Order: sequence, then structure tokens, then C-alpha cells
Amino acid sequence: MSDRERLAQMLARLSYKRGSFTLASGKTSDFYVDVKQTVLTAEGTALVGSLLYEQLCKHRIASVGGMAVGAVPLVSACLAAAGAAHASLDGFFVRKEAKDHGTARKLDGRFDAGARICLVEDVVTTGESTLHAIDAVEAAGGRVTLVAVVVDRQEDGGLARLAARAEHAIALVTRAEVIAAAGG
Repeated sequence: MSDRERLAQMLARLSYKRGSFTLASGKTSDFYVDVKQTVLTAEGTALVGSLLYEQLCKHRIASVGGMAVGAVPLVSACLAAAGAAHASLDGFFVRKEAKDHGTARKLDGRFDAGARICLVEDVVTTGESTLHAIDAVEAAGGRVTLVAVVVDRQEDGGLARLAARAEHAIALVTRAEVIAAAGG
């Protein structure tokens, strides 16, 4: 079984829920994929980190970030995978609003505008939150090379909207793969 298939199975078992849910986009859905339920396990962190790190290497990424709070465990998983490989990688996160104390940063952590940057996201529907992160990176003088999402809900053209703003946009797994792993 491939790591992608293992991830789809873990997401189906730990993160996939049926019911009535309001998404971050404000839309309602009859299913929800709470990626944090998978990535906040030791096995899930290792698996997601490994799959994302593979993509970071493929695209020669030097810095990985995303919107707080959802992307923080994904960034951490990438950094752990890079550390295990004795590779250099920096991480950062984007706040919705600049903090009003300390350094007053909107981009926090080890942000370098000149680096090849990847933004990570747990689930994409419309792509709105990651588009805000892209705006923040660009406002700080950076350019997003890659957007990597754990699950593409395959709705509302979210991944395509992200691909229009970054050099590359990929999903580790799709809604169809998670639903299939859940038994349809």
C-alpha cells in the first residue's frame, strides 16, 4: 500500500465525518474532513510530514508556511521530516491580523521573502484562506512556489484558484479517495 493510500485510510478512519457541517467558506456540506484529527497523532504527523516533505524536495522549497492555526501542525510535520533527513528548512505562519504587541508581525517565524516558499493547508474548498496567505507573502515581497494541501474537497475550484496564484498546487489526497477509503 502506498503512503497516499495509507493517508486516505487514516483520514477516512480518524477525520472523515458525515452529517451537516458549516465550512470555513460559509457553505454547508454533508461531510467534513477534520485533518487535525489525523495529523495530531504520531503516525499521522510522520505520514503527512513525509508526504509533504517529498513535495518540498521535488520543488526545491526552502521555507514552508500557512495560515494560523490550521497550517501550524502541517508546518511542524514538514520541519520534523526535514530534521529527520538532516535537511535545512524554515517555517512560518500567517496571522489573520498582525499582532498588536512584540514584533507586531503578520508573518511569524522564519520568513524569508527571497526563499522558494510553499504554503500548506489542511483542506481546500474555495481556497480563500490560502489566498489570504498568498496575499500576505506577496505583500512581504515573497513569491509562492508551491501550495500543498492535504485534502482537496474537489468543490468550488479551490485547487485551481490556488494554482492560478502559485507556480504549482497539489493535493496529497482527494475527497474521492477519502470517501472510497471510508467505504463509499
